[in-house]
Amino acid sequence: MTVSDLKKRKLAGEKLTMVTCYDAWSARILEASPVDFILVGDSAAMVMHGFRDTIPATVEMLAAHVEAVRRGAPTKFIVADLPFLAFRGDLNSNMRAVQTFMQAGANAVKLESRDGNESFVRHLVESGVPVMGHIGLTPQFVNAFGGFKVQGRDSDAQKKILADAQALEEAGCFSVVLECIPQSLAAEITTSVSIPTIGIGAGVMCDGQVLVLQDLLGLSGNFKPKFVRRYLEGGELVGQALARFCADVRERKFPAESEGYQ
Repeated sequence: MTVSDLKKRKLAGEKLTMVTCYDAWSARILEASPVDFILVGDSAAMVMHGFRDTIPATVEMLAAHVEAVRRGAPTKFIVADLPFLAFRGDLNSNMRAVQTFMQAGANAVKLESRDGNESFVRHLVESGVPVMGHIGLTPQFVNAFGGFKVQGRDSDAQKKILADAQALEEAGCFSVVLECIPQSLAAEITTSVSIPTIGIGAGVMCDGQVLVLQDLLGLSGNFKPKFVRRYLEGGELVGQALARFCADVRERKFPAESEGYQ
C-alpha cells in the first residue's frame, strides 16, 4: 500500500481499512491480515499507559511504539500520530519530531486540526513526508472542547469542518480522518474532496474506517463508545484461558511430563 494506492482505491470505490496498534505482537497479527494500513496513535497514552486522555503522549513514547510496530509489520504502511504540541513549536523542533517518527519506521505522519497547520503541512509534503489530516473530534483538544464530544452539530460548525477538509487537501494531505461528526457531514466531505476520508464515528459514507485493535477485539473492558463494534469478546476469552491455566497449575495438571525436559 502506498499513498497513490489509497487515492486509486477511493476512485475505484473500494473501502479502506485502518487499525490502530502499538506493539510488535499485535502488529504481527495485522501484518498477516488484509488490513490496509496501520495507525500508531497517540491513543497509546490511554490504551497502553493508562492515562485518561492523549495529552501525556510524547514523541519519545510514540517513537518507541512506532519502532515496535515496524518490527512486527515490516511491509505495512504505517502512519504515526504527532502528539500534543509536538508540531506547534518552531519549524526546527517540529521537523525534528517528524524526522524521529520517519526514521523510527513510519511511512507518514498524522496531525490534528487545520488551524495554524497548513503551512507546516505544505513544508512536510515538499520535504517528502506524506501527511494525514484529522478533523472533527480531535482528542488533543479535549480540554478546549470540554470533553470527548461530537463535533459539527450546527450549520456554522459544519461549514467550518468542511472548509477544514478542503484546506487540508489543498495543503497536500493525502487523506483525512473524520472523527465523531454527523454522518451527513462526513458524506458531504467525502464527495467534496479527492483524497480518502477515514471515518471513526462518522458513518458508512467515508472512504474507509479505523478502529483501535483492542476495541474491536473486545479487550478494552467496559470502554465501548457508540461507534465501536466488537468483532470478538477477547476479554472474556482471555479471562477464561487464565482461569484454566490457574486451575491446571493448582490441580497439578500443568505441566505434564511431556512438557518438561529429561
